[in-house]
Amino acid sequence: MDKLIVSPAPHVHSSDSVRRNMLNVIIALMPAYVVSMIAFGWGVIITSAISIVACVLFEYLIARFILKQDATIGDLSAVLTGLLLAFNLPCNLPWWIVLIGAFVAIAIGKMSFGGLGQNIFNPALVGRVFLLIAFPVQMTTWPRPLGFASSYLDAQTAATPLATMKNALKAGDASLLNELPKLWDMAAGFIGGSFGEVSAIALLVGGIYLLLTRTITWHIPVSILATVAVVAGLMYWCGMPGAASPEYHLLAGGLMLGAIFMATDYVTSPMTAWGQIIYGIGIGFIVMVIRTWGAYPEGVSFAILIMNGFTPIINIYVRPKRFGEKKK
Repeated sequence: MDKLIVSPAPHVHSSDSVRRNMLNVIIALMPAYVVSMIAFGWGVIITSAISIVACVLFEYLIARFILKQDATIGDLSAVLTGLLLAFNLPCNLPWWIVLIGAFVAIAIGKMSFGGLGQNIFNPALVGRVFLLIAFPVQMTTWPRPLGFASSYLDAQTAATPLATMKNALKAGDASLLNELPKLWDMAAGFIGGSFGEVSAIALLVGGIYLLLTRTITWHIPVSILATVAVVAGLMYWCGMPGAASPEYHLLAGGLMLGAIFMATDYVTSPMTAWGQIIYGIGIGFIVMVIRTWGAYPEGVSFAILIMNGFTPIINIYVRPKRFGEKKK
C-alpha cells in the first residue's frame, strides 16, 4: 500500500511548474543569445546546439539505462543546463570538448546525485570548471566579435577585459587599464569572451523578465553585484595599484550571467531571503578575492560552486519561521 505523505500547513496551490520556470529562464537568455550571435556568428549556434543536444541525450541515456527510471528531459532542465554551459564557453571551442563538458555537467554534476532537485552543485558550472581545469588553453582562447564573418574554429582571438585588469594588478600599473575597452562596448557586447558574458544590457533585460515573472527574487543578484561594487570600490578609491573601477568589475567577465542566471538556481541556493543575501555576499566577496589575488582572472564560477557547498549550512542556521510559530 502506498503511503500518503502530507506536509505541514498551510497548503498553497500554484500554477508554477519545473517546466514553466525552466522555460522562463530560457526565454530570459534569448536577448543575450541574439547579441552573441550578432557578435560571434556561427560559432554560437554550433556550440550551443552541440551542448544542448548532448546534455539532453546524456540525461536520457543515464536515466533510462543506468538509473532505470523515467526520463525527465521533458521538464527542460537538461536543455537549460546545455544552454547555460554553452553560455560559459568560448564559441570557438572544439566540438569534442563541448561534448566532454556536457557529459560532466549531466553525469557528474546532476545525475550522480539522483537527478533534478537533488544535485548539490550547479551542473553547468561543474562542467565549465572541469573544462577550465582540464583544457585551460582552449577554454581561455577567446574569439574576437567579428559577427558571421568569423568562422567556427578559425576565429581571431583577443584578450578579455578581465585579463587586462589582472595584468594591471600584477604589475601594479594603472596605465595598463588604458587598454580596456569603453564601458559602452562592455555593456553592449562588443568585446571578446565567452558568448554568454558579452552583453551586460541583454543579460539585465533577461534578469528583469525573470523578476517580473517571479521566476527569481532580487536578493541573490543584488547582493552579489552590490558586494562586488563595494569591494572593488574600496580597492579603487583607496588607491590600490592597478585596481580597476567598480563599473568595470560589474560589466567584465561572467558576473552578470552568474549573478542573474547561475547563482539563482533553485536547488543549489538557500531557501530564505536572508539566507540568499548571505549567499550572495559570499559569492561577491569570493569573486573579488579570486579576481585580485587568484591565479585566474575570473572567479564567478568558482565562487558560486563554493557557496553552493555552504547552502545546506545556511539553510540550517537561517531558517524561515514556521506557520503560526511565536517569536521566542
